[in-house]
This record gives sequence, structure tokens and C-alpha cells, in this order.
Amino acid sequence: MNFLAFLLLGLIAGAIAKAILPGKQGGGWIATLILGVIGAILGGWIGSLFGSGTAGFFDLVSWIWSIIGALIVLIIWGFITKRRAA
Repeated sequence: MNFLAFLLLGLIAGAIAKAILPGKQGGGWIATLILGVIGAILGGWIGSLFGSGTAGFFDLVSWIWSIIGALIVLIIWGFITKRRAA
């Protein structure tokens, strides 16, 4: 997958993950992009462990793993920011 498509996939996956998770997550679109890209990388890595990584931009499996990875990253980010705020 080329770099710009990967950034777009990360941005959209991060936005979808923020919409799925309950509560308020901080950060604007730049934080969403960064967390989404990290989540897409994590999701691709997890998917490759099961034999289906991020194959292409229009591949449904890539989107599902990217969203799952973004959800994991957002949950971890939520634990980090809540602990720092307390």
C-alpha cells in the first residue's frame, strides 16, 4: 500500500474507532491520524499473525484489521491519559 493511502486508511480507521468507543477521547484530527496510523500498523501486524495483513486500500480485511488496531491503540491511549490526569 502506498504511503498516502496508508495515511488515509489510518485517518478513517482512527475516526471510526473514535466513533465506536464510548466516552470522549481527546485530540483533534492530527491525533486521530497519528493514533489511526499506529493502529493500522498494529492491526496489520496482528492480521499478518493470522495470515491476513493489510493487503490493499480497498481490501475489506485491511479495513477491519486497521479499525481493530485503532481501537486497541485508543483504549491504551485512554488508560495512559486517564492515569496522567489523575
